[in-house]
Amino acid sequence: MAYNEEANIAEAIATILEQKLSSGEIAELVVVASGCDDRTVPIVAEIAASDPRVRLIEQECREGKASAINLFIAAARSPVLLMVSADVLVKDGTIDALLRHFEDPTVGMVGGHPTPVNGETTFLGHAVHLQWRLHDRIARETPKLGEIVAFRNVVPSIPLDTPVDEISIQALVTQLGYRLVYEPQAVVYNRGPTTVPDFLRQRRRIYAGHLRVREQQGYSASTMSPLRVLQALRGSGSFTTPRAALWSLGTVGLEAAARGLGRYDVARRRPQHVWAISATTKLHIAEGANGDGLQNVLVFHIVDFHRQELELGAHASGQLARRVTNRVKRALGSEAIVATQPSGTIVALVPGDREAAERTADDVVQRFQGIPLSPGGHGPVVPVTLACGVIAFPQAGPPLVRSIPVPMIDAEATVPVPG
Repeated sequence: MAYNEEANIAEAIATILEQKLSSGEIAELVVVASGCDDRTVPIVAEIAASDPRVRLIEQECREGKASAINLFIAAARSPVLLMVSADVLVKDGTIDALLRHFEDPTVGMVGGHPTPVNGETTFLGHAVHLQWRLHDRIARETPKLGEIVAFRNVVPSIPLDTPVDEISIQALVTQLGYRLVYEPQAVVYNRGPTTVPDFLRQRRRIYAGHLRVREQQGYSASTMSPLRVLQALRGSGSFTTPRAALWSLGTVGLEAAARGLGRYDVARRRPQHVWAISATTKLHIAEGANGDGLQNVLVFHIVDFHRQELELGAHASGQLARRVTNRVKRALGSEAIVATQPSGTIVALVPGDREAAERTADDVVQRFQGIPLSPGGHGPVVPVTLACGVIAFPQAGPPLVRSIPVPMIDAEATVPVPG
């Protein structure tokens, strides 16, 4: 289902058609283009001309996503339908991970794991990642499916006025006696809003839609429960630093405001099924989604290590460097490759996008703010502070270099990293 998706539609289609399946095959890919006035239709038509599996259905006027979904359901002939937004990219292996659940005849609908490509170094980036982390935690306990879903072809249509189509389908599938399954290994990449108005607009519409589904279809999404949300928030690791705690509280405030506005919209009977597009969610996704293939070099250095060598001696300072390295390893996790170099330097190879690597490096530096350590694990202690430089290797262009300032000491105490 597409409305003005020229930025991502070609790659979205490619990420589906290139999937390798063992649990079935892609019989056809239907694109319903609703009132598009950009290049979405020509792009899809060109792809369809070269691949007979691709089929384009045009709606002259934009009548809402539910209307487009009903056209898709009416046109589709396969026993299992997969529905994915036109502004997300599907990770390889995702469709197979969804389809294998249908070997169980009691399963009626399976949903995947949406993963935002926004950087977390801004408040809105933090808010978007927190939102989807909570979605993931809740869905693992009580499935709440969205962004990509597969379901048995047993749903004739959904209400035309619903703005939360996946939940409407989820309600119908459940009422038919089938089970719901959340598959965290089925990953799709999306882009969340990058402005507060866009974030509020999106969350307001979704909450109003959930209220309408509860009223019309007698079904509540698991994320509607404030208790579940609070329990998920408590274990989400979103309050580990003062900044993260502040931003998490700000996100809770925005969500509360959006839910209040959504409730107001429902009370006033305001239609939500044809909604204003959040423009910042339609930016190019592939660059962020490809972050999985990137490598970043984090170069940590123990500040004033040469002075500590003179005071402690070579053996004790070497022990100190190894203790710091072990702590850095634990902080970075199992995916990082960490090695100790001479003169108090620790080099780590970390996969992922540049912003995530910078955030990780900053967190590690924050942890070493004059932390007292004993070189041998006992005896006299010395304060340890780290500085860090980051080299990120993008898929194209020169490496990107940044220094992480050392907290609480002179800003010049950073590690210059050669490009």
